[in-house]
Amino acid sequence: MALEEIRHRDGFLRLIRGQGSGIVRCLTCINGFLWDEDPKFYERLKEEAADVDVTASRLPEREKENFRRDAWGCLWHYPGRYLDGQAVEHPLDDWGKLKDFRVPSPDDYTQWAEAGKGIQEAKRNGTLAGGGVEHGFLYLKMTYLRGFQNFMIDLAERRDELYQLRDMIADYWVAVVKNWVELGVDIIRFGDDLGHQNALPMSPATWREFLKPAFRRIFEVCRGNNVEVFLHTDGYIVDVIADLIEIGVTILNPQDLVNGLDNLKRLAWGKVCIDLDVDRQKITVFGRPEEIDAHIENCIRTLGSPGGGLMLRYGAYPGTPRENAAQVVRSMQKHHRLWTSTHPSEKRHL
Repeated sequence: MALEEIRHRDGFLRLIRGQGSGIVRCLTCINGFLWDEDPKFYERLKEEAADVDVTASRLPEREKENFRRDAWGCLWHYPGRYLDGQAVEHPLDDWGKLKDFRVPSPDDYTQWAEAGKGIQEAKRNGTLAGGGVEHGFLYLKMTYLRGFQNFMIDLAERRDELYQLRDMIADYWVAVVKNWVELGVDIIRFGDDLGHQNALPMSPATWREFLKPAFRRIFEVCRGNNVEVFLHTDGYIVDVIADLIEIGVTILNPQDLVNGLDNLKRLAWGKVCIDLDVDRQKITVFGRPEEIDAHIENCIRTLGSPGGGLMLRYGAYPGTPRENAAQVVRSMQKHHRLWTSTHPSEKRHL
């Protein structure tokens, strides 16, 4: 079965490097609030789509509305229903506080001894050994610490303190990544939403001058040790896709409609594995079943290949009709082998 094949380390690595069988790995994550409205429905869906990895998303700390302060001192408001939160207090809202600010210790990022045991177990079982960093680890981290408006003013004014903060955060993540590398991971997963709906939050030139060097420092630790770099990034990133590939991203997780399938084909196809984030705003929420099916097929036809190099992932959230979410899963099951049967051409190598 396709799912079992690519859950194995070697199969996954062949897929992302364009040396696989053409199978598209498909994952769907159903918000726990939706799942719990009719668990039997989603269990039947899992059985119906045996080659799609269907899971429920339930972080216990996000089940009910609450406030929580993170290790960096930011206060977060979580609205409940297993939804993500928003930073509502920013510990560096005044630069005068920077002199007393302390970055958390990388030693406290996770239980490293336990993580090491998990990595060794994965290696014994022949499964992928992975590490990761928190979502919003660099660009968004600065907005959490300063507040978005303050951050944008700082950026426009080229405040020295902002560059100092950037380097403090990058130093922290370099240390965390080195710990993962020393434990022997195959892949490290990063997440930082770099785009807005239709544009970057800053000019591409500013992005390259301010953010690119810090991302490069972090990613080169991975690539220098043959560790794959997975980067999730919501929003419009067309202007910097080439830069992200240049500095070491090997698996790029962009949004489909926001960036455009043709742009992703032009800029990323054959250069990096595309782990496509399937639309959660338009077609899968408001579309008819045939429109959803056509979109999934188009994603696979446009960005797939006989050697692989493509994965699809979809998140269903409150407000999405369950039949629409189910149609995404059914269409993934229907089309995920498209390149294994209808395009017997040469395999590509990333």
